[in-house]
Amino acid sequence: MATLSNSVKLKYIKLGYQCLVNHILAFFLIPILMGFLIKILGLGPDQIYEIWSSLHFDLLQFLGSSLMIIFFATVYFMSKPRSIYLVDYACFKPPASYRVPHATLVEHLRLSNKDNPEIAEFQRRILQRSGLGDETYSAPANLYIPPTPSLGASRVEAELILFSVIDDLLKKTGTKTKDIDILIVNCSIVSPTPSLSAIVINKYKLRSNIKSFNLSGMGCSASLISIDLARNFLQVHPNSCALVVSTEITTPNYYSGNERSMVLINCLFRMGAAAILLSNRKADRSRSKYQLLHFVRTHKGADDEAYRCIHEQEDTQGIQGVSLSKDLMLIAGEALKSNITTIGPLVLPASEQLLFLFTLIGQKILKLKWKPYIPDFKQAFEHFCIHAGGRGVIDELQKKLQLSAEDVEASRMTLHRFGNTSSSSIWYEMNYIESKGRMKKGNRIWQIAFGSGFKCNSAVWKCNRTITTPTDGPWLDCIDRYPVPISQVLDF
Repeated sequence: MATLSNSVKLKYIKLGYQCLVNHILAFFLIPILMGFLIKILGLGPDQIYEIWSSLHFDLLQFLGSSLMIIFFATVYFMSKPRSIYLVDYACFKPPASYRVPHATLVEHLRLSNKDNPEIAEFQRRILQRSGLGDETYSAPANLYIPPTPSLGASRVEAELILFSVIDDLLKKTGTKTKDIDILIVNCSIVSPTPSLSAIVINKYKLRSNIKSFNLSGMGCSASLISIDLARNFLQVHPNSCALVVSTEITTPNYYSGNERSMVLINCLFRMGAAAILLSNRKADRSRSKYQLLHFVRTHKGADDEAYRCIHEQEDTQGIQGVSLSKDLMLIAGEALKSNITTIGPLVLPASEQLLFLFTLIGQKILKLKWKPYIPDFKQAFEHFCIHAGGRGVIDELQKKLQLSAEDVEASRMTLHRFGNTSSSSIWYEMNYIESKGRMKKGNRIWQIAFGSGFKCNSAVWKCNRTITTPTDGPWLDCIDRYPVPISQVLDF
């Protein structure tokens, strides 16, 4: 009982501290203004007129001061970064015929690995603990026995995904293809010639002077890298629109070898994509959903272990695949620490920054054995979109950031419903929050994504208007069933 009482007292002490520090200017200024107002009200009309008459204005000095103010104000507003608006986005919903229940996948793994039942059993155990549900989607070529990945099959999957999601976005926003000034397509593994961006340009007959980019090999954080690239171009090209398409073509991703570190992608990765329309046009502000506030990129590629923790390679039998290191969670934690050290001062209130600073001084300078202070990021954000890379990734971030089950609900449910859709997963999570009717005007959203290399990237958005429950999108036919309980181990 005493422990409960003490914890309640500490809670209110912390709330009082936060209120005091975060509103310290108001606490100082309000008494001063009140005193000034009382003093003025106590003066008579004659005294007020006498004070006014004693003030002398030099016309030349007044005009000079006014011109200086106008000049500096003009310089400030001209050098101020342009606002970047997210007009809208769309997420790909694969056809129902592409659905791959656990029982189907397990049977496929057994038949494909009948000469090595141990590796099939290992993948079955991974699936049991993966956090994925029975309604995820896989490319048809990966479910043949044996799987038949090919360049032709990859192109078919790419065209289905890219054209579907772009069509949905253009329809939602009413955007004409001639209005698109910048095109960025990201896909890590598949990088054909002509590029995926060229495929989009050919299909939609985009302008010949469009600025197009095709990003490959950037991993699951590539969508945020694409957003950053689009932001940089929108800063220097006024009155422009950027289309970002994020996907991962899964056809060539299936690994048919026996290396345990390389079969994990068979269990986690699924089909998915997102198309995002960004704009710096003032006319788009009123109809846009979000505004980009901050962006922080962290790259740990200089460290050899971080560089090789997600690595495309050939195994001892010459079979190509992607290897995931057992130290992946540790490396992701270090990358996250570097990222939040940079983004913290940009978003956290003064109360949290002071506590972090005092703890750091105590540890580094005074050599006190204090535990590291983890800032309360829930004071800075209402929603969190953590890359749905796997149950372990979500668990690790929830623990490190001290988030509640509701804070990571969108990530867990996205992993359960759609699997790891690579770079597009954060947009399925954003759509989950909208579909639940939780996105309100002024809400701040933190998107966090990890990728090979090793990278940790963050984007902070502000909601421009209360989002009404979508009448379309990937969650339309199932949002009422979520959230669902996720067992630690599934029985199949």
